[in-house]
Amino acid sequence: MVTNAPLYAHVEATLASEIANAVLPTGSQLPPEERLTERFAVSRTTVRKAIDNLVARGLVEIRRGKGTFVTEPKITQELTELSGFAEDMIALGRRPTARVLDKRIVPATKEVAEHLGISPGAQVYRIKRVRLADGIAMSFDETYLPLEVGEKVVSNDLEAEPIFALLEDKYELPLVEAQYQLEAVTADEDIAQALAIEIRSPIFLIERTSYSNGPRPVDYEKLYYRGDLIRFSTRLSRHARGRKPESR
Repeated sequence: MVTNAPLYAHVEATLASEIANAVLPTGSQLPPEERLTERFAVSRTTVRKAIDNLVARGLVEIRRGKGTFVTEPKITQELTELSGFAEDMIALGRRPTARVLDKRIVPATKEVAEHLGISPGAQVYRIKRVRLADGIAMSFDETYLPLEVGEKVVSNDLEAEPIFALLEDKYELPLVEAQYQLEAVTADEDIAQALAIEIRSPIFLIERTSYSNGPRPVDYEKLYYRGDLIRFSTRLSRHARGRKPESR
């Protein structure tokens, strides 16, 4: 143990250890500042610095007017192949479920039309769902399907059957590749309400167009993932650089 470490580092390390060992379990509230100052015999400034560091590490979150709470550990999702939410969560040992918020026929916007290779204004099926892992809302999904595909898909129980599985196993539309775009955004009112988070909370937006043979676009999605519960990981390879000609 480093005896000359700052006082806040001792408070931070102790609380982090208690979180790791479930003395302070996920979802529990940290004791108020007054109790922490008494316990560690330090100032409020020291306690606040320690808590700020725990927030930066993603171990706790401050909820306005409520207190400081231990956060859910982040899920690391690999972006190495085309897979659906249910497949990803099962691979991570989580139990995936879904809650359907809306499913209806809408005219394709210019953006949706471009991704699905159809004319703007053409009818498409839009499906809105909240995706959960172990009962915790992880993402808010907007799925757009060509009308003839969507009419088949929405006839199923979409809270129990993943769309990818339906496309491939029931309707013989193999998904062979996808175009991904990932960016950081903030939650608007509708997304925040669906995910039970604060408005303007940081979230990830993935836009994904999945293709069947042809290639034929059959599924365009806007996937809003909670930034506090998930991180994305991938592995990149580097193209071999051409050899320089030998000097003579």
